[in-house]
Amino acid sequence: MNVDHSPHIPPHILVVDDDPGLCQLLAEYLSGNGFKVTAVAEGNAMRQALRQRPDALVLDLMLPGEDGLSLARWVRGSAELAELPILMLSARGEEIDRIIGLEVGADDYLAKPFNPRELLARLRALLRRSRPASPETTDSASQPGFGPFLLDLQAHRLLRDGLEIALTSAEFDLLRLFVERPNRVLSRDALIDALKGFERNPYDRSIDIRVTRLRRKIEPDPATPTYIRTIRGEGYLFNPRGDSL
Repeated sequence: MNVDHSPHIPPHILVVDDDPGLCQLLAEYLSGNGFKVTAVAEGNAMRQALRQRPDALVLDLMLPGEDGLSLARWVRGSAELAELPILMLSARGEEIDRIIGLEVGADDYLAKPFNPRELLARLRALLRRSRPASPETTDSASQPGFGPFLLDLQAHRLLRDGLEIALTSAEFDLLRLFVERPNRVLSRDALIDALKGFERNPYDRSIDIRVTRLRRKIEPDPATPTYIRTIRGEGYLFNPRGDSL
C-alpha cells in the first residue's frame, strides 16, 4: 500500500482504541500536526472505516470483542490492505505481547502510557517508508535482483518472476538492508540501529521476528534458509545467490 499525498491532502490515520479519552487526545494532537484522524472503538467499526483507505493504522491490543492481534492478522490477510502500516498499542507493554504483535504483522509497537510526540514520530517514520519515491529513470541500481526476485526500490515492491509479493514496510526495509549489504555479517544491533523507530531493550527480538516473516516469503524452505543465513552468535548474512557458501 503506497502512500502518495499532494500538499493539500493530509495523511489519514485510523485509530482503533476503546478509550474515548485517548482517542480524543490523539485526534486533537495528530490533527494539530497535519493529519486527518478517524477514531473507532472496536473491530466492526474498524472494518467499515478501512473502506476510506487510511494511510496508517494505530491499533490497540486490548479491545472489546475481537482483540488487536486478530484484527492485525485480518488486515495482513487482506490483499487490498496487506501493506497498510500498523502501529500497535498495548497498555500492558509486556515483551510477549510485543513479540506476538510483530509476528502477526505490526510494523511497530508502542507501550502505554506514551508521549504523543513519540507516537507522532513513529507514524511519520512509517509513512516515509511506505511512500513511493519520485519517478526516475529505472536502472539496475534501483531494481537489484537476487535469485528469481527483483526488489523495486522506487515502487517499494518485491517481484518474483514478475508477480508481486506483498511486504509490509518493515519487511521491505529489512530486505533492502540485506540486499544492499550482501555477503556481510550484520549483527542484530546494527540492524536495529539502521531500522529507526523500534523500541529497544537488551533482549530485543524484533529483528529475529522480522527475519522469520521475511524468510517465509522468499526462502524455498524457511526452515533451511539459503538467502538469509543465521550466523550463530553474530547475526545474519544475506547470500544473494541462494546457494551454499
